[in-house]
Amino acid sequence: MDSLKKLNTETVKWKSIKNDGLNLEYAIAIPRDVADELFVEFENCLQYFTGDLAKVKVFGKVYPLPRQQVAYGNPGITYKYSGTTIPALPWPVPVLALKDFLFKIKGINYDFVLVNKYRNGHDHMGEHQDNEPELDATYPIASISFGEVRTFILKHKDARKTGNEKKQIPTVKLELEHGSILLMNPPTNEVWYHSLPTRKKITGARINFTFRKMKTI
Repeated sequence: MDSLKKLNTETVKWKSIKNDGLNLEYAIAIPRDVADELFVEFENCLQYFTGDLAKVKVFGKVYPLPRQQVAYGNPGITYKYSGTTIPALPWPVPVLALKDFLFKIKGINYDFVLVNKYRNGHDHMGEHQDNEPELDATYPIASISFGEVRTFILKHKDARKTGNEKKQIPTVKLELEHGSILLMNPPTNEVWYHSLPTRKKITGARINFTFRKMKTI
């Protein structure tokens, strides 16, 4: 983790992507050699949820989660989505180092992270919004990616409508690269849906960390 601490965050070059309610910042913030080291570390230390926490409810039916998942955070934090309450486990040292890196680079002290491992191109995430009530919507959601490049797709909520209400707003596609950070700034999650579709030709794994700021009670 020392290699992560030594990185010069002032040289990170951010790309800004804006549209109707869309406000994204993207950068390859972690050099490949450091990202390679971290990927191996995460593969060795992360233990993903099993049992009911490895399932998801869709339209009242329960299915196996099409990826592996675990969550970490400050004491007492839980995260609810799709009928599942996810407990935040104590921060492992390598994940805490990522959290500290984000604080160094953006000055935000995140208190929760959801980790998703996509074992290959068959693993995916369906179209959704991160609009759960316990999230503090005034902060960006920070997504850090390691491993295989996967396509991240954003679709405007009005482009998902039918008939006369449907608007012809183009989808936005981003290739999330090894060692990259994507910041979804407000009001992105109120206006746009996002997904990570299947890519069946991909055989390698991707590990993604989405850091969130939760509301204080």
